[in-house]
This record gives sequence, C-alpha cells and structure tokens, in this order.
Amino acid sequence: MDVIEVEGGRHIEGSVQVEGAKNSALKLMAATIMAPGVTTLTNVPNIADVHVMGKVLKYLGATIDVLDEHTLAIDTSNVDKWETPYSLVSQMRASTAVMGPLISRFGRAIVAMPGGCNIGARKIDMHILGLEALGVSFKIDHGNINATTPDGLTGSSVMLSFASVGATENLMMASVFAKGTTVIDNAAREPEIVDLANMLNEMGAKITGAGTPVIEIEGVKELHPVEHRVVGDRIEAGTFIAIGAIAGGPVTVTGFDPVHLGLVLRKYEQMGIRIDRFENGVTASRTGDIIPVDIQTLPFPGFPTDMQAQTMGLLALAKGSCVITENVFENRFMFASELQRMGANITIEGHHAIVRGVPAFSGAEVQASDLRAGAALVMAGLVADGTTVVSNIHHIDRGYEKFVEKLDALGAAARRTTRPDEDVFKD
Repeated sequence: MDVIEVEGGRHIEGSVQVEGAKNSALKLMAATIMAPGVTTLTNVPNIADVHVMGKVLKYLGATIDVLDEHTLAIDTSNVDKWETPYSLVSQMRASTAVMGPLISRFGRAIVAMPGGCNIGARKIDMHILGLEALGVSFKIDHGNINATTPDGLTGSSVMLSFASVGATENLMMASVFAKGTTVIDNAAREPEIVDLANMLNEMGAKITGAGTPVIEIEGVKELHPVEHRVVGDRIEAGTFIAIGAIAGGPVTVTGFDPVHLGLVLRKYEQMGIRIDRFENGVTASRTGDIIPVDIQTLPFPGFPTDMQAQTMGLLALAKGSCVITENVFENRFMFASELQRMGANITIEGHHAIVRGVPAFSGAEVQASDLRAGAALVMAGLVADGTTVVSNIHHIDRGYEKFVEKLDALGAAARRTTRPDEDVFKD
C-alpha cells in the first residue's frame, strides 16, 4: 500500500507551476474521436485519469504517441468500436464523455454505467434526456447504456434541469453533426467547457455561447484534426494557493488564469489571505489569523465543489466558526471525519458543515476518501504537530502530477512510501 508521510511544521515558500486541467484534458481526448486523423494535445497532465482515458481510446481503436511528457498525438483514423468496457469506465466517471463523440461518429454507442470518486451520485439521466431530444434512443441493460440513432441526429432545444458539466459536454459533442441548430439552455459555464468548445471550433464546429448559460451549435458535416493546448488546471492551482494560505507562504502558483478562480480568490481574501494576481497566476501569503467565512458550493462561476475540502482544511484553523454548504455532491463531507482525527472540530448536519476553528492540527493516520480530500489531508499535515500518514493515495494520483515532488520543492518534508502488505492469509 502506497502512502504519503508528511512531517509538519516546515516553512513552506516558493513557486509551483500547475499542469493542464484534468477535467479538460479528458474531454478533449474523447473529442478526438470526432475528427479522424492525428490530433495533437499539448499541456496534458501525466496523471492516472489521463492514462485510463488513453486506454479507453486505444480499446476503441485509436493509437496514441507520447511526443513528450505532456504532449499526446492521438490518431483516431482506425477507431472501429463504439463500446467501452466496464473494466475501464468503472475506474473513472469521465469515461462517459466518449458517448457524445461515438454517437456523432457512428450513430451509436454502448457505454458502461460510470464509476470514479465516491463523492455522490452523478446522475446520467440528464445526459440521456438531452440526447433523446436530439433523436437518440436508449436502452439500459446488463449495466450498459445502449444508444442508437434510428433516424439520425436532429438539432433541438434542450433545457438542463441542472448546469451539469458532463451533460453539457456530451450534448455539445453529439450535436456538432446534428442537422440544423441545437440550443443548450442552463448549460454549464466552467472554463473547461469553453476549452472544449474552442477545440471543436478549431476543428470546424460552429459553437457559440460557451461560457454562458446558453450554448448554440449549428450542425456541420465533418471535423478535421488540430493541435490544441489544454487550459491550465484551476483546481490544482487552488490547492497550492490553499497550501500557501494555511502555511503562510508566500507561495506563487503559475500556469493558470486567475479569472478561473475568481470567487475562490475573493473568499480567501475575506479570510485574511493576501492574494497578488498577475497574468498567469497568483501569489498567496498570510501573516495574521484565518478569518472564518461561510462557503457554499455551486456550479461555475460559484465556489467549486472541487475546492471545498481544501477550504474546509483552511477554515478548520480559523479564529471562530463558519458554515460550509455542499450543494453539488451529497457525500463530499466524508473528508470531515478524517480531518477530525487530526483535531478538527466539525459537525455535519445534512449538507451543511459547521466548522469551529481549533488552534492546531495533530499528525495522525488518515485515509483519502476522494481526490480532493486526499490533497487536503496532505495539506493539513504540512501544518500539523508531528507526522501525518495519508493512505488511499491512488485518489491523489488521479488528479495531481508529481504532488509530493512539488510539495518538497516548496520546503515540505513529504515522502511517498510503500507499506508492507499485512494480509494475514499471506505467508
């Protein structure tokens, strides 16, 4: 079992450059299915989820050449399957992003019901309802979603009941080849949606309104391969900003657009964190107490659910009490019980967490319940008294490249190590 051990109390200061956005790279990789030929993606993060998506594409018939550590040349000329196996989809919910591209290219898709982080239901029903409006027929059996288009794809108006990122992306990709015009109302507005729309437009799509609540797609006949750079990862950036905030810093984080963390940065400033913005990053530092501030997660441009755990870790050391409200995923407070093992005072009431600040954390053995919780527990260990051991770090590998190495470059005493298997039935 791999774990991350952190010795608390080291001075944290320096600079870190974030990688390309996980939540963008995965969808861009899926979109290459729609443009037979070689599409080159640069600034791709070298993380576990990208490796899984690569396996999905290879299973479908694509070939992938790794040109350098962060550049992939994806050739989808010979993609000849439209079914994704559960063995891969179960490892990552984002695997369902291939459904829209497969429907666009082949008029059909068979996709296993999704897996991924255990943070709550990411219902596929909005994807299905939206795609049905375009002419897609669905049958669900044996754990698979079977999609067909008996009469082809026809543009339509679709109103999403929730601004779902995944549903917006699948609808956008499926409608690129639909006859006529498709309008997605109450569309997700995340920067990763804009990045996907930009690449599709570079390929020859006609998409307007990405980044607003209404996206309009005029159907086209075909797309062509391109070279595209993945947008910087705002959540990785936010994680290192939170690290600078909890440890004092200063920590300079580069490789992303600060506008993509607008509300997070404003909330952190209200907490007493100094945030100095520049063109492609920020510097975060703190000299006084952490001021308690209420937080509620919402789709972009609201406070991102993917920054909730890191921010809870920060507010658990505030001078006073506050309330964190989770509006996106119902199980995302699983992290709180692990932080309590380190001395935090947190009470969960439904989708609210009442956080009462404590003077300090103490090192403990804790488990990552999901990707962001894992990073937040390591972050807490940086300022805890003694040593913190974080297990289940495969979650961290899904979204952070060289996480320990980047921490050590900031002055942390962190190391990744393998603990022996203690299975009593083994010799």
